[in-house]
Amino acid sequence: MQIADQSKRVVYLGTGRRKSAVARVRLIPGSGQLLINGRNGADYLQNNPTYLNLVKAPLETLGLESSYDIYVNATGGGLTGQADAIRLGIARALCQLDIENRKPLKMEGYLTRDPRAKERRKYGLRKARKAPQYSKR
Repeated sequence: MQIADQSKRVVYLGTGRRKSAVARVRLIPGSGQLLINGRNGADYLQNNPTYLNLVKAPLETLGLESSYDIYVNATGGGLTGQADAIRLGIARALCQLDIENRKPLKMEGYLTRDPRAKERRKYGLRKARKAPQYSKR
């Protein structure tokens, strides 16, 4: 969804989800800074190059690394789930920016939500599938 904030700048919104993590992403034309939950993106992602590359991958695919500021509100899950959710949110926001962005992002798999989630625990078992130790006698 495209909206205009108080200073009449255009803002592109995207929501990403992964496992139990949810990331609400705002793309604003700017210098390329990443802010997650009010903190610098590199600090929030513990300067982990894997997470940082994961988050910036959709922008690098389109060559827009330093064209947009990214403001993220991420909740739930761990860092891996949040990083994947942020990537999906950024990709969806880039599709709002220009419909032509959809094809390269789709080919890279950035617009596909990963459906895998933790399996529910069943009664009589210790976890989803782990059974108590069997004793024959």
